[in-house]
Amino acid sequence: MGKLSTHVLDITKGKPGVGVRVALYAVNDAGNRTLLKAAVTNQDGRCDAPLLEGAEMKVGKYALVFAAGDYFAEQGAVVSSPRFVDEVVLAFGIADAAQNYHVPLVVSPWAYSTYRGS
Repeated sequence: MGKLSTHVLDITKGKPGVGVRVALYAVNDAGNRTLLKAAVTNQDGRCDAPLLEGAEMKVGKYALVFAAGDYFAEQGAVVSSPRFVDEVVLAFGIADAAQNYHVPLVVSPWAYSTYRGS
């Protein structure tokens, strides 16, 4: 079976985003979310364990929600009010539960990006 993992890179510092709150939701066909897991990134900007693995890993739609705005505020970054980047929601699908899905967030107070890794 595959696994789902993530990490956060703070591009204002060129370093891992330490202490970012992350929530993983399953998303049904109506768009409703069910919280599956919550975590906080470690010193490497990663969660201590995969967000999904083994029997938890299922084909479907998901959303990762990163508390990026809170992270930058806690870092003392000067941000607008309201924040331009606040909660970052990455909506994605898992098409093959046997594969590894790595969904990172590269973020600043003004922009973000993601990609599928493995």
